[in-house]
Amino acid sequence: MNFRQRRILVLGAIALLICGVAWRRGRMRRLPTVLASTTRGTLSASLEFGGRMRTYLLHVPPGYDPKTRLPLVFVLHGATQGAENAEKMSGMSALADQNHFLVVYPGGTGQAPTWNAGNCCGYALQNNVADVGFLRTLLEKLGREYAVDRRRVYFTGISNGAMMSYRVACEMSDQVAAIAAVEGALNIDCHPSVPVSVLIFHGTADHLVPFNGGSTPFQIGGKRKDNSVAYAVEFWVKRDGCSAPQHEETAEARIDKYSECQLGTGVALYAIPGGHHMWPGLAISGNRVPATDLIWSFFAAHPKP
Repeated sequence: MNFRQRRILVLGAIALLICGVAWRRGRMRRLPTVLASTTRGTLSASLEFGGRMRTYLLHVPPGYDPKTRLPLVFVLHGATQGAENAEKMSGMSALADQNHFLVVYPGGTGQAPTWNAGNCCGYALQNNVADVGFLRTLLEKLGREYAVDRRRVYFTGISNGAMMSYRVACEMSDQVAAIAAVEGALNIDCHPSVPVSVLIFHGTADHLVPFNGGSTPFQIGGKRKDNSVAYAVEFWVKRDGCSAPQHEETAEARIDKYSECQLGTGVALYAIPGGHHMWPGLAISGNRVPATDLIWSFFAAHPKP
């Protein structure tokens, strides 16, 4: 492995583990498994599912009124990353405060937490953890405890979390309006019962989940073969019945937006030339693609009919 390859691998690992140890300890407080729906801020809670105690963070925006139903965004961490890092990395809680929606950051399983996304990753895959069932149960729990608009439930995630978001779109399409996959791959047989809107961000120089698919020696969570980004785009464009894309190129990205899809859905790809395995827009990413803002704008434009 040469110096450039080692540098790329280290940067990717830093992006997945960024800011993990001490952030917000003063602001966070441990709650019982049932949350009080009058509480605001980022809350820590747990849910027993499948013989395991599963944990998650929930961010409730200021001014929350249980009489007003709000969108709910799930943010799924990457392999080994954890929920706290996903909140810090994505910046989704701050955006939720501005735009008044709920955000949940579920935790995977294992000492270095992962999701069972079908062919990835780590502990969750090796132990066949029922993560779709967990996320479905968590959605139902939050729907009972908070005023969730069930037409506006969304999933996003990076890497293993992006792969899990794809799996959710495949297996929970009746409950999920849209997903945003960041540096992930659609590696499973997918049979959504209804169309789902899909937004994709992917760097062309990603050495952990290659843009053009295949295997690399750098993959987190074990050796596997990833499908290409083009495969995911083609699948969802066909499933959603979209028209030809509108193409745009900026200094930061090559953008394809597909419209006139079934039931008001949409598909979009932001291909980032030279981009690595990182959340776009972070200082360490080397680009200025405002992924978090773009994700929320895409979600807000694509509720379920």
